[in-house]
Amino acid sequence: MTSIATLGSHCSLQVLKGAKDEGLKTILVCEKKRERLYKRFPFIDELIIVDKFKEVIDEKCQSVLEQNDAVLIPHGTLIAQMSSEEIESIKTPIFGNKWILRWESDREMKEKLMREANLPVPKPVTDPKDIEKLSIVKRQGAAGGKGYFMVANQDDYNTKRNQLISEGIISKDETLYIQEYAAGVLAYLQFFYSPLKEELEFFGVDQRHESDIEGLARIPSEQQLKNNKVPSFNVIGNSPLLLRESLLDDVYTMGENFVEAAKRVVPPGMNGPFCIEGVYDENAKFTSFEFSARIVAGTNIYMDGSPYYSLLFNENMSMGKRIAREVKTAQESNQLDKITT
Repeated sequence: MTSIATLGSHCSLQVLKGAKDEGLKTILVCEKKRERLYKRFPFIDELIIVDKFKEVIDEKCQSVLEQNDAVLIPHGTLIAQMSSEEIESIKTPIFGNKWILRWESDREMKEKLMREANLPVPKPVTDPKDIEKLSIVKRQGAAGGKGYFMVANQDDYNTKRNQLISEGIISKDETLYIQEYAAGVLAYLQFFYSPLKEELEFFGVDQRHESDIEGLARIPSEQQLKNNKVPSFNVIGNSPLLLRESLLDDVYTMGENFVEAAKRVVPPGMNGPFCIEGVYDENAKFTSFEFSARIVAGTNIYMDGSPYYSLLFNENMSMGKRIAREVKTAQESNQLDKITT
């Protein structure tokens, strides 16, 4: 019987609880410093203790995963802790398309795929001297918002970049990505595409709470102006959001366009969970500034199922459980190669 494995971070509790609910063995690759935390949860069958997550590519770890016929579920920590080359070298079958994770990690490749999917994206700024309106500067990969900063012009960019370098938050040789800031209501649209059924499912929506940019809104403007600290966009947590029903048709269209674009650009395509991230403006028009090509932590708020999944399933269905259901169905029909890379 196939088992489900993942790294001990991000959304591992949801993933492994869902796998156990589906009757699958669960394995956690766990850093030693968090062993005490994860031993609290009885649905985790086995811990592989490591000093660093990168050890998942070592022969010792790979051997245990192979003996258990494990499928590795990727999430944001895998991308944050490992290079694309390291992820692609993992011998354990990875749920979804491990090749598309490279496109998520590289800002230029990410923008190319979003344009291929006809997603409305903010204008990129190729050089700091070309900053003409409020823009946001982002790091490569899954940084969780840490080290992002907003700028109004080139001088503003240089001042804040140098400050973050001096504070050790970003490195001097780090390649940064600039795009015009899109204002509106944040909405992170969560999907699941099943290559077994060839169907797209809309799972839910979340909003992310970022510190300390969010906390600044509670400070009077006079004190804000006296504050010289570059505010952080570090994600602290998530909360649920329900969209107006009239927006759902466009949501499904965006998801389907992204799936079709991924099939063309990076085979076998966008299989499994993914997220299109952006804002709705005053005309309820969506602008997408990111995508995540795997399960996102915002799905953790729906561990007992989301409102939208209650329309599709007559049972509680988390994203972790949905992944496990897909793995189990693929195994029973000898199609594991269709959902893993």
